[in-house]
Amino acid sequence: MSAATTLIDRPSFKAMDYRCDAGPHDTPYLELHRMFSLAYVRKGSFGYRCRGATYELVAGSALVGHAGDEFVCTHEHHGGGDECLSFRFSADAIEELGNPARSAGSKLWRAGGLPPLAELIVVGELAQAAADGRSDVGLDEAGLLFANRFAEIVGGSERRKVEVHPRDRRRAVEAALRIDEHAHEPTGLDEAAHEAALSPFHFLRVFSAVLGVTPHQYLVRSRLRRAAHLLADESRSISDIAFDVGFGDLSNFVRTFGRAAGVSPRRFRQAARGDRKIFQDRLAAGAVV
Repeated sequence: MSAATTLIDRPSFKAMDYRCDAGPHDTPYLELHRMFSLAYVRKGSFGYRCRGATYELVAGSALVGHAGDEFVCTHEHHGGGDECLSFRFSADAIEELGNPARSAGSKLWRAGGLPPLAELIVVGELAQAAADGRSDVGLDEAGLLFANRFAEIVGGSERRKVEVHPRDRRRAVEAALRIDEHAHEPTGLDEAAHEAALSPFHFLRVFSAVLGVTPHQYLVRSRLRRAAHLLADESRSISDIAFDVGFGDLSNFVRTFGRAAGVSPRRFRQAARGDRKIFQDRLAAGAVV
């Protein structure tokens, strides 16, 4: 039903590859976060219940776990193929991030489930490239970069909780799966709302409440996720990649990618191929790709 492959196993840091084919008819079970956890969802969707809150996670989302918290993963709306790259940190490793707001005792590590954030997606895809052996960047380096970027972007802020009917939660997840599958194609709000059998306004409200981003934001971030994957993996031109993933304008792609990653697509490709100086310079300056 699920398989976990250990990629790195150290007392203070672990990296795990998770693949699960559980579906709506499989009974969820209680689990425990034994370390601080930050997982990048690279495929599929699943529910995450922790400390009385429920989060719907789709491709590009992140799962945040606090050591000692119990949780349940569910597959009420989708099953058969969700995958995650999970990093686990000891309390000592978390403290080394160097900011009290990011420490093991802060609210940051009880964020639960995060929506697809452009700033995390590009680093998550770089980490996946390292895990797959498609990059000369070390997986442990990528894990630290991912955790540091998460701490920078999310901080200690809390998202307002909105109650949504279970039927609408399922519709939002199914809509996100359709958008992700067809991200290279033009997709408008009216079309996506029609597919979900909802009015555009209600669809926008439900989608945003369940997944934490608007449908258009998720579309753009799905394209960014694919672009980061291709930049790390293939030698095709940057313009070809931009058009293939759905950006109709090269300058818009370069601007959007640069805003999310903190570096241009060309520099990102260089970093993915082993130019550690790019990361070293960014870390030394207090920022990351």
